[in-house]
Amino acid sequence: MPVDRDTDPLDDRVDGRDETPEERADRNWNEVLQELRVLQTGTQILTGFLLALAFQPAFADLSDSQRTVYLGLVLLSAISSIVALAPVALHRVLFQQRAKPAVVRYGHGCLITALLTVSVLVVGVVAFVFDVVLGGSAGWWALIPLAVLILALWLIAPAIMRSRIRTNGERR
Repeated sequence: MPVDRDTDPLDDRVDGRDETPEERADRNWNEVLQELRVLQTGTQILTGFLLALAFQPAFADLSDSQRTVYLGLVLLSAISSIVALAPVALHRVLFQQRAKPAVVRYGHGCLITALLTVSVLVVGVVAFVFDVVLGGSAGWWALIPLAVLILALWLIAPAIMRSRIRTNGERR
């Protein structure tokens, strides 16, 4: 049975969804979990790739600076995994404590942070591979266009869309 937004005191928003704050928190938590799954899968693949590199025979041929970049990427990969899993850990600690809205807000912040670290990680891994395989400035030729692409797709396009939604009053 649909809830009447005008008379139901439990529905605190007029947004086209008839849901209580608890239902909204549950829906938002499910969305956070889906995004975490996508992010974590990519991070795990990159982490596995990086960890396997150290056991390849050609690893001994890396320069000191390449080894430093490699170790930085491994560390960044670990940080990305830890940050992306933090909302799940918090959810476990606060399970059945009626803190779902706080968990969702925390998860949102962690996802933004994890996206930032993963963006640096992806660009860094590709630049590292280009540097190892082609040498010279090849890493920069990979790094710069990928960084621009991430900026365009992950920051600029969403900012433009958000601005248009606020300006036009569109809410869909």
